[in-house]
Order: sequence, then structure tokens, then C-alpha cells
Amino acid sequence: MQHTSYTLFPTAIGRCGISWGERGISAVQLPEANDALTLARLLRAHALANRQVPPPAIQRTIDDIVALLQGAACDLHDAVIDLAQVPDFHQRVYTVVRSIPPGQTLSYGEVAARCGDKQAARAVGQALARNPFPLIVPCHRVLAAHGRSGGFSANGGVRTKLRLLTIEGARLQF
Repeated sequence: MQHTSYTLFPTAIGRCGISWGERGISAVQLPEANDALTLARLLRAHALANRQVPPPAIQRTIDDIVALLQGAACDLHDAVIDLAQVPDFHQRVYTVVRSIPPGQTLSYGEVAARCGDKQAARAVGQALARNPFPLIVPCHRVLAAHGRSGGFSANGGVRTKLRLLTIEGARLQF
């Protein structure tokens, strides 16, 4: 069993959380209503995690997340994520979504096509709803057909998704 550590950190949208182990980042948590709720959601899969000072690589990712949420065009490509428990199709989806630059968007159908199955838009949505790495895997950059917002499972739902896209300077047409 992998030892997991975590920390919470302040950002422009509230306190986020991150957990990590020997294989990389295991989860990122967007802010909930308070730290206790943020921590509870972060640690759902890692109840035995210990609060730790982040090692340098994790601190760089935290710094990049903080900068991204202040409007910097950080892509977070250097963040190493632990995909050991992630299904193959989800891994393909996450790879495609990680390639979307800040301020840009793709539709669920476009992501599905880039994964090799243009009929899999619904499966893409399901993969993104289970994304344990929001911001690193920027699921907020994936929209429904015709530029509609689609869903978002983080606290605040679609409002949070639109806030993240606005911070990044995305051009939205609803």
C-alpha cells in the first residue's frame, strides 16, 4: 500500500488541496465551503493520508496552480500524476484534456474523437466527472456541443467551471 501525504493551500478561489505518494499526485481538490469539507473530499480515497510539507516537485505544482488561478497561463504539464488506479479510457481522455491550453476549450465530442471514438462523448463526460486531478487535468476546459457549458462536479458546479474559464481568459459564447 502506497503512503499518501496531503496539504491544503490558499488560492485566489479559496483553499485547495493536493495529495501525493511515491508515484506522483493522487488527487487535487478544488475548494469546498470550508477546510474540513475540502479535506474530507480530498481524502475520500486516502483516509490514512498524513499532512506533510510538500516536497519540491509537489510545491512547484502548487505554485503553478496558484499562478493559474491568478490568471497566469500555466499548463501544469510538469505535474506527475499517479494513474495506477485510473481506467485506460480515462487515461486517454486525461491525456487529451491535458493538452488543451489555458483559455482554450474543446467539446466532449472533440475529446472523444481525439481518443479515437467520436461516438464516446458521454463516456468522456463520465471520465471527467471522475477526474481526481482537476486543474492538472483541466476538465473545466471541456464544453458541451455548441459551446454550452455542460456539467461540472466541483463545489459550485457550472458556476465554478465558468469562473475558472473566465480567470483563464476563455472566450465563451452562451
